[in-house]
Amino acid sequence: MIELQNGGVYLVNGTTVIPDGPDAAAQLQQKTGKAVPADEAKKETMAYNILKAHNVSGNMENLQIKFDKLTSHDITYVGIIQTARASGLEKFPIPYVLTNCHNSLCAVGGTINEDDHMFGLSCAKRYGGMYVPPHQAVIHQFAREMLSGAGRMILGSDSHTRYGALGTMAMGEGGPELVKQLLNKTYDIAMPGVVAVYMTGAPVPGVGPQDVALAIIGAVFDKGYVKNKVMEFVGPGVASLSADFRIGIDVMTTETTCLSSIWMTDDTIRDYYAEHGRPEDYSELNPGPVAYYDGCIYVDLDKIKPMIAMPFHPSNVYTIEECNANLPDILDDVEKRAQVAFNGKVDYNLRNKVHNGRLLVDQGVIAGCAGGGFENICQAADILRGQYIGCDDFTLDIYPASAPIYKELAANGVIADLMETGAVVKTAFCGPCFGAGDTPANGDLSIRHSTRNFPNREGSKVQEGQVAGVALMDARSIAATAANKGYLTPATEFAGEYRHQIYHFDSNIYAHRVFDSHGVADPTVEVRFGPNIKDWPKMSALPENLILKVVSEIHDPVTTTDELIPSGETSSYRSNPLRLAEFALSRKDPLYVGRAKQVQKAQEALEEGGCAGDALPELKPVMKVIHTKFPDVCHQNMGVGSTIFAVKPGDGSAREQAASCQKVLGGWANIANDYATKRYRSNLINWGMLPFLIPAGSLPFKNGDYLFVPDIRKAVESREDVITAYVVGDEELTGFELRLGQLTDDEREIILDGCLINYYRNHR
Repeated sequence: MIELQNGGVYLVNGTTVIPDGPDAAAQLQQKTGKAVPADEAKKETMAYNILKAHNVSGNMENLQIKFDKLTSHDITYVGIIQTARASGLEKFPIPYVLTNCHNSLCAVGGTINEDDHMFGLSCAKRYGGMYVPPHQAVIHQFAREMLSGAGRMILGSDSHTRYGALGTMAMGEGGPELVKQLLNKTYDIAMPGVVAVYMTGAPVPGVGPQDVALAIIGAVFDKGYVKNKVMEFVGPGVASLSADFRIGIDVMTTETTCLSSIWMTDDTIRDYYAEHGRPEDYSELNPGPVAYYDGCIYVDLDKIKPMIAMPFHPSNVYTIEECNANLPDILDDVEKRAQVAFNGKVDYNLRNKVHNGRLLVDQGVIAGCAGGGFENICQAADILRGQYIGCDDFTLDIYPASAPIYKELAANGVIADLMETGAVVKTAFCGPCFGAGDTPANGDLSIRHSTRNFPNREGSKVQEGQVAGVALMDARSIAATAANKGYLTPATEFAGEYRHQIYHFDSNIYAHRVFDSHGVADPTVEVRFGPNIKDWPKMSALPENLILKVVSEIHDPVTTTDELIPSGETSSYRSNPLRLAEFALSRKDPLYVGRAKQVQKAQEALEEGGCAGDALPELKPVMKVIHTKFPDVCHQNMGVGSTIFAVKPGDGSAREQAASCQKVLGGWANIANDYATKRYRSNLINWGMLPFLIPAGSLPFKNGDYLFVPDIRKAVESREDVITAYVVGDEELTGFELRLGQLTDDEREIILDGCLINYYRNHR
């Protein structure tokens, strides 16, 4: 089904894979009549050539990328624009689209969500952007329909910014990276590795894009096979997939921890652009005659079966057939994962979901950028036609990803068919994906064609004794399960016919509702502020010496951004840095905020010219021990802040608030064995936090300890990697090593200045 190549491969004429090794040169000579060095063949990938076209550094080893377009939604754009305004923004230099698909219900917090929307509309007018009103489209569907273009690059402030199936290299990053683009700066990365996803065959009826995506995620995630690399989809199997099918696989590549994705394009994608009224945005993309890849994922589409990703991660993957055959063992494993994820605070019992030897789920949801596509919903309706979900616990909600899709589903009768079954069809909204809609009952299990199933991602609150779970599945198998009144069923058991409806895109919906400045800024427009929209608080530059208190210690194998700053109802406060920070780590370590605030008092005292020890008396014995070896450390040359330790933080969302909330509360650093994603580490750096690393298996400190990092400013300035720090004991200092890892010169300056806002203020 899925195989991973051990080592690199050559791809000849887009069809023949030759593994790198002793025989590779001879095979290449036989196939092409010449020797092709790997370094030269690397330049023949689609990814390399798109990156080259957007790189302004003149050095393909260290890229400085300028994107063609930007996109954000209403959880992120206020903070981004506020940061850019504080840094000197005058107009949007490239097309910037503000969508409203996260806080669009306006159900929590009074006027604050709609206030954010009016802020967005006024900024689109003042700075020359586009504004997509609530319920019109989820961010990524609008980008597919209106922004993508073969060979282009798009940067979005959402981790699922993936448009590779349409020939567009897209990346999801934290807000500060978009700020850089808005200020005519660049996205700086080392040249990423490129991994081929070589597809053969064609999916059998009943297998959908989520099945293929989950199979790939399950094969690569734990191994880090594509971490921070570009996935390049090639091979004869690509031609067997519709545009919607490719899009459905592509959007889930985020869950592999890859940097981006790109697909070969063909007549199927040409037709997609033509249908959407943009034929000029198509061009054919293929790798060169001999392309070299750093790895290869072989995908035999014929052998993919309906899949299920059990709680609490998209990589916890089984075939539905395997799940049904091994329910006791698999459910026991999920319950053990729950004990780890929730620190033993609540019990999550799934074995009570087994009835007559079968798993009975409580809810189905088909939604968002992954599930809400036209083809997914049509085929789900085909499976459900003539069936009824029943009048018991099971519910089924469906969210088409855009108003044009909704209109076409209404025109061809699919919505009527779905309503007949008992399903509820709603407007474009991302809520079920991040915990702001369709939260199950306590103890329930939901099956969803959406992007993630992290702990509490569905909206439950472990701190209040609530727990529910999400299993990811394809829309087709969700429909088959719904037809069986909630009993887990693969869509391959459906014996009926699929009607294969043709999609017709109606651009009038957007033409008459979406505000488009066409890039013309109007500085006479006043930005509209609601009372919840606040500026970022003042942030200090990095001090000469740093005292850190460890205020949280997390030993889960991976810590998600949802656990660092919860999604769901907290999204309503994303425009208020101080208020949002109150939710930091609330579902993982409820004592974190209080501990961090106590330490912050010391730094605030220093900034006001006072004594840190008077503000935080427990610092006085700490200073006494530090002075035994470093007598010159004083209030004039030190800073005090908090830090957290996590084994591998930052999987999941691109949201910058996972880092900025820590900084707002006085955080100066994270300490980790590894960072799950490049984007989370970038968020730390952009908020002036030190991304420290320590080796796995050895933890020289514990929660509540004070750490002293002498000459930290000098170490950052002089590009040092290994830094000697000390655990402050009762009577002595115990040394240990921290590493900073690779930092660009600009990243070092951002850390030295204290955050990206300070950096731009200091370098105007």
